[in-house]
Amino acid sequence: MTDTNGHRYLVFGASGFQGGAVARLLAEQGHAVRGFARREVEADKAVDGVTMVQGDLADAAAVRAAFEGITHAALVMPLVYDQETVETYARNIAEAAVAAGVRRLVYNVNTPLPGEKTPYASFETRRAVEGILRDSGVPLVVVRPPVYLDNLFSPWNGPALVDDGVLAYPLPADRRVAWLSHTDLAAAVVAALGAEGLEGETLEIGGAEAVTGPELAAAFARALGREVTYLALDPAEFEAGLGQVVGADAAAGVAGIYRWAAEGREPELFAADAKTTEDRLGIRLTPIGEWISAQPWHIWAKKND
Repeated sequence: MTDTNGHRYLVFGASGFQGGAVARLLAEQGHAVRGFARREVEADKAVDGVTMVQGDLADAAAVRAAFEGITHAALVMPLVYDQETVETYARNIAEAAVAAGVRRLVYNVNTPLPGEKTPYASFETRRAVEGILRDSGVPLVVVRPPVYLDNLFSPWNGPALVDDGVLAYPLPADRRVAWLSHTDLAAAVVAALGAEGLEGETLEIGGAEAVTGPELAAAFARALGREVTYLALDPAEFEAGLGQVVGADAAAGVAGIYRWAAEGREPELFAADAKTTEDRLGIRLTPIGEWISAQPWHIWAKKND
């Protein structure tokens, strides 16, 4: 498992949306990629060109085995928000990466982090992981993305958008957000894995435009050719719906991000500057309208039920 430049990549969460996007991009570029997943990956969800291994992040031996022969790694944590458990995961990853002599580890925090400590595990467990990785001495680059556009192309958003013209999301209408696609996230992570001069840095990355809820709805209206209205969901309502998909504990963790945003603090936290992201990483970010137009929204229409 070696590519032409001697790099061998390990991608955590390669069976998920974010890690999967990173693994696919690396494989498409011809790199040797090993994916780590907590559960056995079904054949129809396998990523072409990626060798999958199954393991538990709490199992130090399994994590060490996953790192054997690896030179570069990309990490996003699973939807687990118990502090002690997450810190165990982070220590196992850090120790294995150092032992393997990893040259670069890119940690996708999966959210911006407020400047001060919060009562929300969604932030504080991820902050703890960042600290453990830094203290370990592994060559590290941290990326902190905002909210994902792909969250909107989903069974709980798509039908309402297509059939009812309602864009419902648990962010205040006036909160400016640099919405980022999973594809652009993957481009940023892969760039951070190889770019020189980034070691030790924390990159607040974002999409091509920072927009309010109504501005996002207007972009959808233009792309879909129909009126679209933004509806700021109550985080509790969002949590209840998400819990039916990912379980109550994971949903409570994720919802903490939106509960914090609803408090109105650090209004620019989710609005990372696109030009800085593009210039620092040498990538092109996809404009929101272009991303919307590229999605097959018709699959959510009632006539396809």
